Amino acid sequence: MRFHHSLLALALTWTVTAQAQPTAEDIVARSLEAFYYAGEDQRARVTMRLINPQGKERQREMTLLRKNFGGGGEQRYYTYFHEPDDIKGTAFMVWKYPAREDDRWIFIPAIQLVRRIAADDKRSSFVGSDFTYEDVSGREVADETHSLRGEETLAGRPVYRIESIPKTKVDYARRVSWIDRQRFLPLKEEYYDVRGERLRTFNADEVQEVNGYWTVTRRTMRDAQSGHRTEVAYDEVEYNVGVTEDLFSERYLRRPPQRWVR
Repeated sequence: MRFHHSLLALALTWTVTAQAQPTAEDIVARSLEAFYYAGEDQRARVTMRLINPQGKERQREMTLLRKNFGGGGEQRYYTYFHEPDDIKGTAFMVWKYPAREDDRWIFIPAIQLVRRIAADDKRSSFVGSDFTYEDVSGREVADETHSLRGEETLAGRPVYRIESIPKTKVDYARRVSWIDRQRFLPLKEEYYDVRGERLRTFNADEVQEVNGYWTVTRRTMRDAQSGHRTEVAYDEVEYNVGVTEDLFSERYLRRPPQRWVR
């Protein structure tokens, strides 16, 4: 998520609007903040399972590092892959900025190459999964037009139902989100094409409180067209652990910081 104004300004706006009916933009901004910005930094050990319609499974093991910079929405992300052997040593990095395109790089160990990921590739698959690069590091509120379509209950939780329409042509025409009214985490998202057919479905399968922050510790993205799905488990999650700025560099793409990716 990249804000056109600071998170502080959004928080102040929310304080005012919370007394009345919040706008769809308020809800989406708050949701992206809760999902992508919890704490000053984060370290997580992540297991990703890629499962085809016949039940055949491939697995990835990775370490995710994230650090926030100031209150304006700038962030850094670093992901290191431990398994399987064919992608071991691959590292992915994002520099996320407010109000402009993010910078993304990937290190491919087999050819010892750091490759920059073009801005128009952000909707492509993240290491063969059903998640995109943008799903990993977030989007910008202003990229879509948001409408509040109602309030309902999902899995026993009161939720807002939000419809979001991209302002420019992307791989989906409409997105519907069910956002927890108290924790502001997205509990479900559905992506549709121009014909109204569902493309992908995201589900928050498990939510836990970690170091005082509500966290989606298990999540699934399902491709409705192929039947393929990706299940992600955050097996270890820590916040405010002192992740340093220097980790987010080409040096550590090529040579992982052992203290953090053990």
